[in-house]
Amino acid sequence: MIPEISHSILSGMPLPVLLVGRNERVAAMNAPARAMFGPAGVGRHYIAVLRQPALLDCVEEALRLCQVRRVRYLTTGISRDATYEVIASPLGTRGSEGVVVAFSDISEREQMGQIRRDFVANVSHELKTPLTALLGFIETLRGPARNDAAARERFLEIMEREAMRMNRLVSDLLSLSRVEAEERMRPESRVDLGAIVRAAVQALRPVAQEAGVEIALNIPSEPVFVQGDSDQLTQVIQNLVENGIKYGASGGEVRVMMTLSDRELAFRGPGVRVDVIDRGEGFDPVHIPRLTERFYRVDNHRSREMGGTGLGLAIVKHIVNRHRGRFRIDSTPGEGSIFSIMLPRA
Repeated sequence: MIPEISHSILSGMPLPVLLVGRNERVAAMNAPARAMFGPAGVGRHYIAVLRQPALLDCVEEALRLCQVRRVRYLTTGISRDATYEVIASPLGTRGSEGVVVAFSDISEREQMGQIRRDFVANVSHELKTPLTALLGFIETLRGPARNDAAARERFLEIMEREAMRMNRLVSDLLSLSRVEAEERMRPESRVDLGAIVRAAVQALRPVAQEAGVEIALNIPSEPVFVQGDSDQLTQVIQNLVENGIKYGASGGEVRVMMTLSDRELAFRGPGVRVDVIDRGEGFDPVHIPRLTERFYRVDNHRSREMGGTGLGLAIVKHIVNRHRGRFRIDSTPGEGSIFSIMLPRA
């Protein structure tokens, strides 16, 4: 038996905690621990309750050596996998009352670490390809193609394209970093979203003409005010329209539509919606949940050939989040895609 005060302490702890007595049986468990290991664990041998070998070794060493021991505990639940840091600490004089086993959920920390590792790996991969090409062409120009004017001109053109690709990637990385840093700071300026959309579309008309795409603009003539950052909202519209031109060019047209709502369900108040619609090839909707991940592409080769960095939609998502808006993507193979942003009106 353990003192009543120990029961009170265990019950008041938000983390899963259990007490293993000197007789190697579970003497007490708080509610989170019962939810993890089942309500019938009290009174049973800890081996029958904990089961995972690494965790059993941790508790056994804490009992035998009367020293604090740590281990990672992995569990698979119905909704998600979880990683716990487990600390087994002797209780009482030289562990006279057993061992307290506490579980701290570090799943989010582990996930963030994995995201950082993946990000570094992706950036390295994206930079390595153009760098390798540049080094190869430089070596060729210094050697076999030293006196070949036609080859030199062709190689310099490719080198310029690869250098511009790296420059776009670095620019997008810096932009993404700034947007993420400001994501929790809501913009304070009052801006005309209609004017921003017109200016962004006008700037991209030469790009559209070169690709053989017509941009159709359908927005209200009166000002539509939102609380926002003019530069960031311009970046959102340009990214979406440019994507429509690049990947929906086969449809020959990109439509930009703005609609107003007196009561947008997402904000429970007046809102504005901007849709960028193309009639290109579209893509399988299975990709939609991951399209806003950094460096995720539906077609890696095609995206790189067109100069895409894989960061555009991630930037859009973070900017829309900063403006307390919503970002939605719909696509049907063979019918085109719709990229929509919804913002609360000021």
